[in-house]
Amino acid sequence: MSVAALMRATKVVPVIVIDKAADAPPLARAFVASGITTIEITLRTAAGLEAIRRTIAEVPEIAVGAGTVTTGEELRTVHKAGVKFVVSPGCTPSLVEEAKAMGVPYLPGVVTPTELMIAAESGLACLKFFPAEPSGGTGMLRAWHSVFPNIAMVPTGGIDLKNAADYFSVPTVAAIGCSWVAPAKLIAEHAWDEIKSRCQQMMALAPKS
Repeated sequence: MSVAALMRATKVVPVIVIDKAADAPPLARAFVASGITTIEITLRTAAGLEAIRRTIAEVPEIAVGAGTVTTGEELRTVHKAGVKFVVSPGCTPSLVEEAKAMGVPYLPGVVTPTELMIAAESGLACLKFFPAEPSGGTGMLRAWHSVFPNIAMVPTGGIDLKNAADYFSVPTVAAIGCSWVAPAKLIAEHAWDEIKSRCQQMMALAPKS
């Protein structure tokens, strides 16, 4: 399945920074119970890779992506682990080409029209807008929509209940990425019910089609 299809199917993509790999499977089950079908587990902590492996093995109902992938070595490692897609904070030609060669669905970050055009020239049709809020938010996405109407966007960074509906209303937004639904504190406390509640609140704002 393409990145764009995965994003449109799930609408909300929790972006997870996890300190204990053992917390990943029950967290993923909380997402599944909330109707979320896709998750991004970042490599920002030492537990990230093992959390990815455990979630893939123990919660097959959810599509696991690896986030904060910035090198070819990391790309190869998470591909071997079996991720469904790979996310980067930025976009480099070498990572685009390597992901293509491996057949790995790739979602790199862009923040300027030039970066978007370079990514589109490489054949990418779904891109992460990161960091969304500090970089112009929905105003920037609406301006891009008029000139790049066929590029699906996944805004990530600074999105929560206060502004999620505005992002969902932008025609090119396939899904939003957010850490608000499962911050590190709630994960550490095993507050699965609170996490489910947050997910349900966010999902209620998403378009139904």
